[in-house]
Order: sequence, then C-alpha cells, then structure tokens
Amino acid sequence: MSTQRYSVTPHPIETLLTWVKSGEIAIPEIQRPFVWEATKVRNLLDSLYQGFPVGYLIAWRNPSVRLKDGTTSSGKRILIDGQQRVTALMAALLGQEVLTKDYETVRIRIAFNPVEETFEVSNPAIQKDAAWIPDLAEVFAPNASLFELTDAYAERNPQADRRRVSRVLEKVRKIINNHVGIIELAEDLDIETVTEIFIRVNSAGAALSQADFAMSKIAANDTYDGTLLRKAIDYFCHLAVAPEFFSRIEKGDKAFAASEFFDKMKWLKGVNDDLYDPSYTDMLRVAFTSEFRRGKLQDLVALLSGRNFETKQYEAVVAEESFARLKAGILNFINETHFDRLMMILRSAGFLTSAMIRSQNAVNFAYILYLRGREEKMPAAELEQLVRRWYVMSVLRGRYAGNPESTFDYDIRQIDARGLVTYANAVIDAEMSESFWTALLPQELETSSAASPMFLVFQAAQVKLGDRGFLSRDITVRDLLLNRRDVHHVFPRNYLKGLGLSRGQYNQIANFVLAQTEINIAIGDKSPTTYFADLVRQCSGGDKRYGGIVEMDALRDNLRMNCLPEEMLDEGGLDYDDFLERRRLLMAQKIRAYFEGLSSEE
Repeated sequence: MSTQRYSVTPHPIETLLTWVKSGEIAIPEIQRPFVWEATKVRNLLDSLYQGFPVGYLIAWRNPSVRLKDGTTSSGKRILIDGQQRVTALMAALLGQEVLTKDYETVRIRIAFNPVEETFEVSNPAIQKDAAWIPDLAEVFAPNASLFELTDAYAERNPQADRRRVSRVLEKVRKIINNHVGIIELAEDLDIETVTEIFIRVNSAGAALSQADFAMSKIAANDTYDGTLLRKAIDYFCHLAVAPEFFSRIEKGDKAFAASEFFDKMKWLKGVNDDLYDPSYTDMLRVAFTSEFRRGKLQDLVALLSGRNFETKQYEAVVAEESFARLKAGILNFINETHFDRLMMILRSAGFLTSAMIRSQNAVNFAYILYLRGREEKMPAAELEQLVRRWYVMSVLRGRYAGNPESTFDYDIRQIDARGLVTYANAVIDAEMSESFWTALLPQELETSSAASPMFLVFQAAQVKLGDRGFLSRDITVRDLLLNRRDVHHVFPRNYLKGLGLSRGQYNQIANFVLAQTEINIAIGDKSPTTYFADLVRQCSGGDKRYGGIVEMDALRDNLRMNCLPEEMLDEGGLDYDDFLERRRLLMAQKIRAYFEGLSSEE
C-alpha cells in the first residue's frame, strides 16, 4: 500500500496573500516578468466573484537541512504552480506593481461596475465614467470603509440603489474569503515525481522544466543571496536582447546596481549582437556543467537544496558550497572576454547571424568546452580550433538534439575521465567518419527544410571558403547573408509546380542557392535549360541578363563555388532528379573540405 506523498488543504485567499507578504510561501516568479494579459486578471477576479473554482496551487517545501551545530532548519514552501494567479491577485487587490515581459514596472488596474456587477480592465474612458470604480485596489485598501465607498459611489450615481450597491461591494470584498486548495508536496520527492504531479494536476498540462525548479530554488534562498543571483541571470538574458534596459536597472534597482554582477555585465549596454541570446536555461546549463562537472539540472536542484550525494542527507554546508560554485559559474558565463571569444569562434567558423544558429544546446556545450579549456590553460589557438570543430560536428550530427541533458552529462564526465583534448578528438574522429561523408551526409541533404542543420553548415562553409553568390561576379555569400539576399531555386519553383511537383519536391535544399534579389527576379520562372543557355550566350558576347559574369571560366568557377554540376551548361542540361543527386554529392564534398580545413587553421 503506497503512502500519500502530498496533502491538500483549502486556505482563504486572504491567508495566502498574507503568507506571501510575510515570506512563508516563496513565489520565485514575483521577481520575474508577469506574462498574463490584463484581461486574464479580470477573468480571474470575475471567476472568484461568481464563486467558480480557480484551480489548485502547488507548493513544494524545501528539504530541511542540517546546520553546522547539528540542528535542522525547515525550508520554505516554494509555490511551483499558481505563481501568475497569486501575482495577479496581489497586483489587482493590493495594488502592487508588476514587471511586464518588457521589464517595465506597471500597475494593473481592474475596474468594477457595482450596478452591472462586471469587471473590466481600467482605461481612460472607464476612469471618466462615474458608473465604474476605476481601481478595485481602492475597495481592498486596509483603511477602506464600506460605508464611505458606498456613499461616494451613490453621490456620483444618484440613480443607483444605494442598498444594492452596498451589498454588491460587500460581496466583492468577500472574494478574499474564497478558499483555494493548496497541494503541498512532500519535501523528499524527487524532481521527476514533482514534475509528473504538476503535469497531471495542471489542467493545461504545461511542461515544468528542471531549469524552472532550479530558478525557483535560487530565488527562494535568502541565506546565500539567491535573489541577487536570480536577478543576475534574468538581467543578463534581458540585456543580451535589449541593451537599452541597462539604464532602467541602474536607476530602478539600486541594490543590484551596486553588486559585482552588475559591474561584470556593464559591457552589454553597448552591444547589439544577437548571434547568441541565451535564456536562463542556457545560462544554467553552461554555468552548472562547466563548474560542477555534471550535466543534469536535477542534480543542481538537489545540490542547492543541500543534498549530500554520498550520505543522502541534506546539509547546510553543501547548499552553501553549491551556491558559491554556481555563482562562480555565472560570473564565468557573463565575463566579457569569455562571451566575446565564443562569438568570435562561431563567426570564424562561418556562422554569421542568429538565423544560422538553430541549436542553442550545441552553442551551450561549445561554451562549456571553451570555459573548460580556459581553466586548463590551453593555448588560445588550439582551444579555438577545438571548439570550432566540436561545434560544427555537433550541429552536423545533431548531438544535442534528442536528450541534451543526458548527452551533456555523458560528455562532461568523459572529459573528466579521459581529458578534454583526447576525448574531444576521439569523438570528432568517430562521428566524422568516411561513411558519414560519402553516404550519410548526402542522404541527410535530401530534405526540403531550409532550416536543416546541413543547409546551415553548407552556408557556413561557403562563408568560410569565400564563395560568391550564385551568378554574382563580386558579391560574396558572406555579403548576402549579412544583407539582403534571396534563397533562389535553381530549378524555379513555379517551373517545377507546372510540371506537377509537390512542395516537398521543389523545395529540396539541393535546389537552393543564395542569390542577389535582382538575379533571382531576372531568372523568374524560366526553365534551367533556357536561362543557362542565356548565360552561355552572355559569356560569348551576348546580352547581359543575369549578373555581371561575362567569361566562361568565371561562370564555371561560380558554378563550382555553388556546387552546381557543370553539365547544366550543356545543351539540354540535366533533368531535375539527376541534378539533385549530383548536387548533394558536391555539397557534401564542400562541407567535408570546409570541416577538414577547420583543423588546419593557425
């Protein structure tokens, strides 16, 4: 017979709000952006007024930890589901300000019409309309008098039934007496079980990641400056996207502005680079894996709670050490030199824009490798070369596409056991085998997804090798990727549609080249037989129709750069299927030459 691992207790909303204000229940998300639309806040209040259920809240108590003197300290309850609802209530009923997703501090004002008994998001028109109480927080103010509220409303609305208005306002004020069920989970539950409970209880079935748990643990800790660490993670992620937010932190959060974290991230205020905009999950993965030599964030949650993996006990000294190590990892992550060097490595491999970065976890582990190499004092050139090759290998092989945590954990443990350089080179050699280049890669290029990692690496290869755009005399692929460019169909889309081919057939990436817009427009829907014949005439003194190439050698050179079979210049050219097969092989050869070139760089 199984033991129940939770308790369910109904509590009045008033009690819940009191607990939150006193810190008995920690709401980690209170420091993070409030993502609800104001209309959802209105709907929540209306549901409470109608007596409808508003769902359970889920709290998970931090494990009790053993202190140095032998006593135990009971942990706080962390609200892991219901944060937005409780924040909405505190904003609407208590008048507290919230941070929006744009990191602006605002008041959410919900208006109430006592005659119609309706709630609405307050706006200028409502604020001028005497029929509305424009801000419900006035009704719930500690010194608010029901008698005075009724009098004031009746004075503005002489036609209203005073006694009815009084009863309605009393009913509104009683919504804080409504009970909400709190599911309190046992402190010794593991993360997987808590996640399963969350998904089963939460009607939306939303995912709750282990990074969310870790951030909750960090924010709920007062002893080791958890709130400050949590803000450092949030603020860095926001500054990476919106550098102009810097002045708002400086003026609006004096305590954080005085911290070492703020000083270390000042460099972001003048940076408008979106190549790698990390989320808090990315930061935690990199900081934790590089510093703790582990890859599973559930271990971070346990360590921040004070779990000693050897004794299976929870100890304050473990929590203290874990917070210190995580702080060191975060400071390493936000270090300007480290971050800039990673961006330089990615760009030096040909990955110029954020559109070419489709695997954040591949970037994350590249950063982990870089930080590990720095720690081991590897020569800069050797480290950069290793990180470049590992990153491209992991993108081509989808190394972190399936179960990134397990792969992170495996890779970092193997690096510890076998050494960074030895292990990394062994994996690269095994993954990039002869059979990969000659058989698997051409097969992987048989796809219609323009976001395919293979096509992105092909573009990076063209950048790295200095290739020019399709039929461009001077404009390079680098220029095209950084500026306006078209993905052109060598066999035009409408031409193939006219032959009855489907979207998946005519959008094969082996049919794609990067071209200047004007060249793309000039070719239009012409058949390859037609416009390649025009190109031959163009290079023999004929009209200049497509780009500026007027010599056959230059044209053949351009086709080679873009991995296009020269047989396209022959009378009759190639049929579409033969063309695709030939081009996939040529693209695979170019990617191979590019990758092998990465290992010979100085």
